[in-house]
Amino acid sequence: MPTLIHFPLDPFSRRVRLALAEYGQQAELIEEQPWQPSPDLYALDPTGSLPVFIDDNRSVVCGAGAIGEYLEETRETKPSLLPGSASQRAEARRLVSWFEGRFHGEVSGPVLSEKAIRRFLPRERGGGAPDMGRVRAAIASQRQHFEYLGELADAGTWLAGPRLTLADLAAAAHISVLDYLGEIPWQDYPAVKTWYQRLKSRPSFRPLLADTVRGLAPPAHYADLDF
Repeated sequence: MPTLIHFPLDPFSRRVRLALAEYGQQAELIEEQPWQPSPDLYALDPTGSLPVFIDDNRSVVCGAGAIGEYLEETRETKPSLLPGSASQRAEARRLVSWFEGRFHGEVSGPVLSEKAIRRFLPRERGGGAPDMGRVRAAIASQRQHFEYLGELADAGTWLAGPRLTLADLAAAAHISVLDYLGEIPWQDYPAVKTWYQRLKSRPSFRPLLADTVRGLAPPAHYADLDF
């Protein structure tokens, strides 16, 4: 069985977990602490970053982007997560890049760092109470991103065309982390909420809804499909 080295609230790991499930691929999950990478993780990826995928043939693939492309190329009996024409695939990749670049840099990354990761760090490495100014700035930036996401969600069933793609999985992975941390005013974004409910209802999403992080419980609506 393949192995995925991950952290439950890491959005990049979550995107890969969703993709594996959509491909019908089981994997052994090994949890790492991103704030304190182990020597084993560094031996696989010199950057000490997550996620890392180890295939049955012992191929080691590092990073959500590379893993996503690798799975698309190697899982032959599966629905493609980069379907359609060249332009449709390019659009899916563009949206993945947006979520895993700008959205993570401005919104999901700062919120995760301040509200989750920081609590596990020793004080000499920046641990302690969250910097709420940084959280507020991220939530303010979130509005612009969600308004654009709402336009995409209003235009069709899925973000990059008529079928589910890696773009939907990347978006849902980052948004699910914000939702776990209780930082989405869903009443302000009805189109995004409808799209996200569609994702939450898929079998691939159920393991994410069962995730827990020690000392950090999600809000009551997090696992509710009709929130």
